[in-house]
Amino acid sequence: MVAAVCGAAAPWIPDAWAGGKKSMGSGAGAFARAVQEVEASVGGRLGVALLDMATGRQDAHRGDERFPLCSTFKLLLAAHVLRRVDQGHERLDRRISYRKSDLVEYSPATERHADGDGMTVEQLCEAAVTLSDNTAANLLLGTQGGPLELTAWLRSLGDTQTRLDRMEPALNDVPPGEVRDTTTPRAMARTVWAVTQGEALSAAARARMLAWLVGNRTGDRRLRAGMPEGWRIGEKTGTGPRGTSNDAGLFWPPDRGAVMVSCYLTGSPAPAEQRDAAIARVGTLAARWALEGAAPAVRG
Repeated sequence: MVAAVCGAAAPWIPDAWAGGKKSMGSGAGAFARAVQEVEASVGGRLGVALLDMATGRQDAHRGDERFPLCSTFKLLLAAHVLRRVDQGHERLDRRISYRKSDLVEYSPATERHADGDGMTVEQLCEAAVTLSDNTAANLLLGTQGGPLELTAWLRSLGDTQTRLDRMEPALNDVPPGEVRDTTTPRAMARTVWAVTQGEALSAAARARMLAWLVGNRTGDRRLRAGMPEGWRIGEKTGTGPRGTSNDAGLFWPPDRGAVMVSCYLTGSPAPAEQRDAAIARVGTLAARWALEGAAPAVRG
């Protein structure tokens, strides 16, 4: 049973997903075995979760193990901002000014506006999601209650696993056994559903969130690379030390409802290019899994 939102009767994440159907028929377990082969090819731990809302199917490999969030948290941060906008506590057109001294490593958008007129909340969200701009994420965290407030909001959605504890870039340093700044593949997949397909956000906010995810510019070599041509996908990548590469989001098979996918790799001795290729292979496996389910189209 997942937690209710702020005492409300209904949670954002459906209770039925706590025990959703596994992959059907003779294919049961085939997905996890295929992911194990990918894991063996690059070393380390590879965690993957799939959730198909149209059928209730789910599958996972290391789905309940903890992995470093790295920049995949920016998806959650942008959703939190949109929730505050829905509630009237924030405005997308509010402008935030900052100095060059506020810049941290990898800030392709924010570095152009330091010591100037700054950027709007909407621009910062877009930069954080589509470019993985680290300063944009820090500026948003600094005005939205910080990591602890984001974590509290995730708990209100029913996500009991994902937690953010630090700011960029410190949050990326997650040694083995550390619980700070981590998630599980299954928790992330469910929360992606809550903020893109469920009722955690208004319809307008969900549409904006999806536009940012689909417009992401950092994931062309990961899950996107493994999807069949013409399939729509929205995702947020993450990369960190200790052989960590991540990608989490959702994709739409033709004439079908969205399928949630989260992929977390850590502890891999393989170079970044090989880790990207491994995640692309997971994308191909996820597409095959989705076609196996033959879920009907979801309207709306």
